[in-house]
Amino acid sequence: METEAKRRRVAGPVGGGDEDPDPVAGFLSWCGRVGLELSPKVAVSREGTVAGYGMVTRESVQPGELLFTVPRAALLSQHTCSIGGLLERERGTLQSQSGWVPLLLALLHELQAPASPWSPYFALWPELGRLKHPMFWPEEERRRLLQGTGVPEAVEKDLANIRREYYTIVLPFMEAHPELFSPRVRSLELYQQLVALVMAYSFQEPLEEDDDEKEPNSPLMVPAADILNHLANHNANLEYSPDCLRMVAAQSIPKGHEIFNTYGQMANWQLIHMYGFVEPYPGNTDDTADIQMVTVREAALQGTKVEAERLLLNERWDFLCKLEMVGEEGAFVIGREEVITEEELTTTLKVLCMPAEEFREFKDQDGWEDGDREEDSLTITDIPKLRASWRQLLRDSVLLTLQTYATDLKTEEDLLSNKEAYAKLSWREQQALQVRYGQKMILHNLLELTS
Repeated sequence: METEAKRRRVAGPVGGGDEDPDPVAGFLSWCGRVGLELSPKVAVSREGTVAGYGMVTRESVQPGELLFTVPRAALLSQHTCSIGGLLERERGTLQSQSGWVPLLLALLHELQAPASPWSPYFALWPELGRLKHPMFWPEEERRRLLQGTGVPEAVEKDLANIRREYYTIVLPFMEAHPELFSPRVRSLELYQQLVALVMAYSFQEPLEEDDDEKEPNSPLMVPAADILNHLANHNANLEYSPDCLRMVAAQSIPKGHEIFNTYGQMANWQLIHMYGFVEPYPGNTDDTADIQMVTVREAALQGTKVEAERLLLNERWDFLCKLEMVGEEGAFVIGREEVITEEELTTTLKVLCMPAEEFREFKDQDGWEDGDREEDSLTITDIPKLRASWRQLLRDSVLLTLQTYATDLKTEEDLLSNKEAYAKLSWREQQALQVRYGQKMILHNLLELTS
């Protein structure tokens, strides 16, 4: 897994004083004061973990055993911070695309407050100046190493949104309340670092089943829970209740083993983008590869010979847009064992490949009724059974997608199979290689299935 500096102490302009010589002891003492209870069977440690601070078992643990409990009063959020009242009164002016501004302002205030009750918790945070997200890589290196993966484009959007959010909302708010925000925290660089930290370490409480139409819950910082590292094959789950959050063992964990939470079903490109690490191949069973929706349109256009065919294909595409099956910035998502966007890809292949008369009828009916769906399936194992025209369009789309990478699969395989050469790569080169290789393996599997 990753990162040598994932769990280092907060430093830089908001560090505030000398480093705690024993931050774990300070954190455990704080846990006792706030009612955060750790099982005697677990320990916070740097030893035996994949990345910096983590949590390991002192004794074997059985499924269902409680590992720790975090009272809601110990959570750090826009509601529990010392300026929660102000943030609530001003919430109308703090609306943003991310929805994170109130929490980020809470962190900016608490980090520089000399008597912040969360200071011992901050001591276990990673060093803000050494976060490993690609947004902190030089642009040239990010583009070169991650070309074709979707990460550079996601980072560019993030950086534009962060800058806009900081200068239009956050900085004016801090300048309006200078007694709460010292000049040293009025920094775009620090704000970007905290955005990355919230992206990687915060939690978002799921909505109740009957609350699907409500806005998502605001993000929370959950002490102890954010110490746990991630694996797709995790052994612990976080459970929410009205009074507290509970980390519970999801499987047997032998003595001395690390406890892993899950950050969700995350492909490696999402892990490197949001958390700054990947799971080496083949460990991430949730890995995916994207085929951009416009790439399928491009592949279909390659098969047209006259202007009338091109016009009809564009008409089909426009109708797919109307059905909300495709979009200019959307992607079809392919996993190792299933097509995540099965309905969207099935409908797109069908509409783009169907005879002209059938399309006219389809369009006149405004799409199929639920009972009119055909039996065609787009699970991975059923792809070879698709109609020849569907398979050809999918294959052409995969080939176009593979052209977006700077290197081919054999180059990646040669590097991964040569331990000496792999060891000479930088950490960023290794992480990017794992992202590219996992995606290309999925895409090459599609090539085999569509041949």
